[in-house]
Amino acid sequence: MNNSSQSARDALTLLSAERRRFLRTAVGTGVAAFGLPLAGPALAGRAVNVSRVEAGRHDGFTRYVFAISDPVDFDTLLLDNPARAVIDIRSTRLKDVSLPSTPDSPVVKGLRVGVRNGHDLRLVFDLKKRARPQIIILPPTGGGSYRLVIDLPHGGGADTVIAERPDVPRQESALQSASSAFRDLVVAIDPGHGGKDPGAIGRRGTREKDIVLNIGLQLRDLIAATPGLTPVMTRADDRFIPLRQRTEIARRHEADLFISIHADAFRLASAKGASVYCLSQNGASSEAARWLAAKENSADFVGGASLSGHDEDVASVLLDLAQTKTLETSLDFADRVLQRIGGIAKLHKRDVQQAGFAVLKSPDIPSILVESAFISNPQEEQRLRSSSYQRQIAQSILAGVHSYYTAHAPQGTRYAML
Repeated sequence: MNNSSQSARDALTLLSAERRRFLRTAVGTGVAAFGLPLAGPALAGRAVNVSRVEAGRHDGFTRYVFAISDPVDFDTLLLDNPARAVIDIRSTRLKDVSLPSTPDSPVVKGLRVGVRNGHDLRLVFDLKKRARPQIIILPPTGGGSYRLVIDLPHGGGADTVIAERPDVPRQESALQSASSAFRDLVVAIDPGHGGKDPGAIGRRGTREKDIVLNIGLQLRDLIAATPGLTPVMTRADDRFIPLRQRTEIARRHEADLFISIHADAFRLASAKGASVYCLSQNGASSEAARWLAAKENSADFVGGASLSGHDEDVASVLLDLAQTKTLETSLDFADRVLQRIGGIAKLHKRDVQQAGFAVLKSPDIPSILVESAFISNPQEEQRLRSSSYQRQIAQSILAGVHSYYTAHAPQGTRYAML
């Protein structure tokens, strides 16, 4: 067997393992776990019926319980001004079922229901203050129905995720206590360049590697202070890390997201604005994107390393997966980060850009690259040197992470239960 064939077989073995992990993550964006089928009738196209709705105030939270015929898939969204919690339950209908009166709750004003996309049930909780729904699906007991339990915390503590009630069977209490074993979502933070590779250098001598490390460290601290999230740094000091090793660090820590941080540069000093990039396999979305990708991908050669870690057959197998769900997730996440950065900085492009960045080519980890500003622009170089702006960029990235996982937190994670 020649080396190319053996490499291809090794890649297929790797891909098989990575695909299993990838599918677990992809399916987990809204499907309740606890031993229930990952793909219930809602995912198979059959409508789920709601037969009863109950509501009540408990110690620390207001609870709504929906009796449903089968497990369901759902998405959540928090809105402000006014405060609302929106839950879309796929392929579900509520017919000839009366809604209960609103409990005497310090957080819930009322519940409205509607139909979305012709087949999804939309629940809109009008809130007195911001509250993140905490959702669990419980299996039938004694021949009854599945139950979709939605708790809206009153605030003041994290121990109200699913509080025990006197009428909750012991089996359910055991499931609730298992929530303490939920994992954190791991966010890999990759400050670009480092060590012998300074990255771009501004007219005042500002080095990209220093700026992005400062942003990365601030982002690390913000993420570490966020319940349900854990940061991982590809580098936390001034050292050179080859591009593929950066993604390997993320994979070794089973990262759920990969965020590479850079400070843009272009041959024209007039170029300005922040950008967010995803991987493209079909050509760059602009001239600047092509130029930037070529520049960033050349970083490995500073340390004498080649980018071609695999032969063409292996690379094509790995990148095939990146073109599917992982890339879709990356684009969604990138757009959320871009919109948050647009609130504090001028944008170079109002849409997510795409280019062939080697550092974004993980087949199993949604990945984005943030260009915080143009260090080649004298005005923006000055701004990049500001610790205040560096922190604003870090806060914007965290806000994008929060926005994405508010809508798509995988079941089995603490973030889904906050």
